[in-house]
Amino acid sequence: MKPLVIVGDSILDIDVEGSASRLSPEAPVPVVEPERIWQRPGGAGLAAVLAARVHPAVVLVTATADDPTGRTLAGLFAADYPGIRVVGIPLSGATATKVRIRAGGQSVVRVDHGDGYAADNALPPEVAAVVEQAAAVCVADYGRGVAAHPQLRTILKAAAGRLPVVWDPHPRGPKPIRGCTIVTPNQAEAKQFSRGTFSPGQLAGALRTQWGARAVSVTLGARGAMFADRRHAGHHILPPDTAGSSRSDTCGAGDRFAVAAATALADGADPLAAATAAVDAASRFVAAGGAAGVSSVMPMPDLSAPTGAVTGMDAVLTLAERVRRRGGTVVATGGCFDLLHTGHVRLLRRARDLGDALVVLINADESVRAIKGAGRPVVPAEDRARVLAALGCVDGVAIFHETSPAAALERLQPDIWVKGGDYTGVELPEADVVHRHGGEVVLLPTVPGYSSSKLIAATH
Repeated sequence: MKPLVIVGDSILDIDVEGSASRLSPEAPVPVVEPERIWQRPGGAGLAAVLAARVHPAVVLVTATADDPTGRTLAGLFAADYPGIRVVGIPLSGATATKVRIRAGGQSVVRVDHGDGYAADNALPPEVAAVVEQAAAVCVADYGRGVAAHPQLRTILKAAAGRLPVVWDPHPRGPKPIRGCTIVTPNQAEAKQFSRGTFSPGQLAGALRTQWGARAVSVTLGARGAMFADRRHAGHHILPPDTAGSSRSDTCGAGDRFAVAAATALADGADPLAAATAAVDAASRFVAAGGAAGVSSVMPMPDLSAPTGAVTGMDAVLTLAERVRRRGGTVVATGGCFDLLHTGHVRLLRRARDLGDALVVLINADESVRAIKGAGRPVVPAEDRARVLAALGCVDGVAIFHETSPAAALERLQPDIWVKGGDYTGVELPEADVVHRHGGEVVLLPTVPGYSSSKLIAATH
C-alpha cells in the first residue's frame, strides 16, 4: 500500500499533570503538585503517530538534532511506533521541546525551548522517493524550517499536481505551496494570514484565492470548520454531538484534522467530503481526551527525596533502562571517591555532558582497603554515596564490592565508561567488558594538584 507521508517539524511534548489547591506565597500563581508526567512526539511527530492509527503505512519526513531531545524522540518512535518510517533531514540547533504544566485538566503555563531550524542542506534522495510513492502528503508546519526548505518545496509543488497535499500552516512558517488540495489554518491563524478584514464565512474563500489552493478549511474548534472551494463559499461544517464533551484539551486537534483530511483524500474523497470527515475525526479526538491518548507515562521524579539521584544497583539499572528506552545515552564512571574534591566534581560534570544520565559506581569499604591499604577509606561507602548523589550532575550511584567494577559493568552495560586521564585504555581491566556490550571508553584529563591521597596525607 502507498504510504501516507507526513512532512514537518517534530517536537518533544511533555505534559506535567497535577492539582492546584493553593497560591504561592511568593506570587499570585497556583502551586501545582505533580501527579503524572507524560511524553509523546509533538508537531509533525504527533501527526505521524495519529496517521499510523488509521493508515497502515506512514513515513515521517522531519528534522531533529543528535541531542538528548532528538534521541528521546528517536527512542519513542523506535519503542512505541515501529511502524512509522522516519526520514531525517538536517537540523541546525537544538531539537524543540514543549512542556505544559497542567492542573485540574487546564494548562497553567507552557515552557518552550530548543532553537533548532531546518538547515538548507541538500536533502537525502529518499525524501523525493517517498513523496513520489505517497498516497497523500500532509504538511504539519510548526514554523521551524522544514516547510520552508527550498528543495523540499520544489518536491511538494511537483507532487501537488498528481496527488493530494494537505497543508496545516503556521504563522511563523512560509506560505503553502500553490496547488494544495486543502489548506487547514485555525481561525486565529487565518486572521493573521488574511490581507483584509473578513468574517469567518469569508476567510476561507479569501485565503483560497490568496494561496491558490483547491480548498481551504478554517477550523473553528468546537464550532466545526468553515470550508471554501470553487463551488462552495463559506460552507459551515458542523461538528458531531461528541464535541460537547466536558473534556477540553484540544492539543493535537489540528494535527488530527489535517491527517484525517489527507487520509480521506487518499481514499478518493473530494475536498468537501474530506473536510467533513476531518471535522468529525478532530471532534471525536478531543472528546476522547486529545493527545493524552497517545502519550507515554514517564516515571515521576521523587521531588521530596533528600538526594538528587537514585541509589543502589537495582535503582541504577532501572534508571539505565528508562534512559535507553527513550533513546538516551547512559554514561558511567567509577572509583573510590574518598574525600570528594574539585578534581572529582569537574570530572563528573564533564562526564555528564557526554550523555543523558551519569551513573557513578563506587568501591565498597573493603575494596577500598584492598586497593589503598589500612586506614582507608576515610569516609564510609554509604556517606560517599550520599555526597555523590547530592551533586546535580549525578543521576545514580551504586556501590560494588570487588576491586574492579567489571562485574557491575556487566549488569549496567553503559554506552560510555569514563575514567580520569591518568589511565590508558589497555590498563583498564574493565575495558573489555564495556567494549563487549557495545560501549566505548572515554578518558578525560584530570585536574592537576588534586588527589584524595594527598589531601589525607596533608592532614596527618
